[in-house]
Amino acid sequence: MKKYRIRGGIPLVGEVNISGAKNAAVAILPAVALADGICRIENLPDIEDVATVLEILRALGAEVRRVSPSTVEINPCTIDTETVPYDLARHMRGSYYFLGSLLGRFRRARVPLPGGCDFGERPIDQHLKGFTALGAVQAPLENATVALSAEKLVGNSIYMDKVSVGATANVMMAACKARGITIIENAAKEPHIVDLANFLNFLGADISGAGTDTVKIRGVDRLHGTNYSIIPDQIEAGTYMAAAVATGGDVLVRGIIPKHMESISAKLREMGAEIEEYDDALRIFRKEPLRHCNVKTMPHPGFPTDMQPQIGVLLSIAEGRSVLNEDVYDKRFRYLDELRRMGAQVEVDGKIAVFQGIDRLRADTVKAVDLRAGAAMIIAGLVADGVTEVEDIRHIERGYENVVEKFRALGADMELVEV
Repeated sequence: MKKYRIRGGIPLVGEVNISGAKNAAVAILPAVALADGICRIENLPDIEDVATVLEILRALGAEVRRVSPSTVEINPCTIDTETVPYDLARHMRGSYYFLGSLLGRFRRARVPLPGGCDFGERPIDQHLKGFTALGAVQAPLENATVALSAEKLVGNSIYMDKVSVGATANVMMAACKARGITIIENAAKEPHIVDLANFLNFLGADISGAGTDTVKIRGVDRLHGTNYSIIPDQIEAGTYMAAAVATGGDVLVRGIIPKHMESISAKLREMGAEIEEYDDALRIFRKEPLRHCNVKTMPHPGFPTDMQPQIGVLLSIAEGRSVLNEDVYDKRFRYLDELRRMGAQVEVDGKIAVFQGIDRLRADTVKAVDLRAGAAMIIAGLVADGVTEVEDIRHIERGYENVVEKFRALGADMELVEV
């Protein structure tokens, strides 16, 4: 077992380089299965979720070669099965992306129901609705495995009852190899949806409208190999921005797309942060006390749910009363029990958390109950009086590359401890 040990009270100062986007990588790598040639994927984050997807590709028969920690070459031509192993799929939510890619490649797919962070019910009904509209048939659920098959895939108009990143991505992948035109309405607009569409177009797909609520896919017979570089990670960048604001530091966040950060930057400015924007970087610092703020998570371009726990830490030490409304997932307030151990004054009613700001958190031993909650516990430790220990860090390692090294480079007193 491992844990993080953090001595708080030190303002973060310096520069941090942001890795490739986790949420883009775990969709783009399964999409490689659609190609008929070698794909070289660059700017991959060196994290557990990426390693798991690469293991799934190997298990399917693909040839995977690590060129560097951030670059892989994948030959999908040797993929010879449509069945994803259960013991790999259960480790991450994004394993369901193989439903779309394998259905497009083989007209068949068998993928166990995914694992990952527990945010309550996250059904894949919109995914299945889209696949059915394209002509796929679902077999009865057996051993918690979704089995799909289709004699042929035919384009169709699909209206998503709820904005879903996963369903939008999955249907895009399958529709690339469908006959005719597919139109997805009420589609997700997140940056990683745009990145996936760009990658598929590099393979030879014909996708337009990604980043809007209507995506149009004209099916093609064949997709070839390509070289592609993944976008920077919006949530990793937002995490370091939140940590800089929480500690009253001064940090230059490099290697990002500032436009992707607008909803996060707006809330941090509202709380008292000052932000200077450059071509591919943001400098963020704070000179005044944190001000109270109301936050509601929403699909892009709204405030991202993956930044909710991190900003929750800031609200806990901001002056006055703040309201945080989680409007995307259930059970995403579980980290607040850990934050209360550190002295936070917060009450929860359903999807709404009300914070009464305090001057300072106190150190304690806390758990990372999920990926982004773990990042929030790191930020809490950075601002708390005394030494905080963060346990169950396997969740954090799923989505953050070299997190200890990056925080230490900013001056944090943080270490990885073997238990």
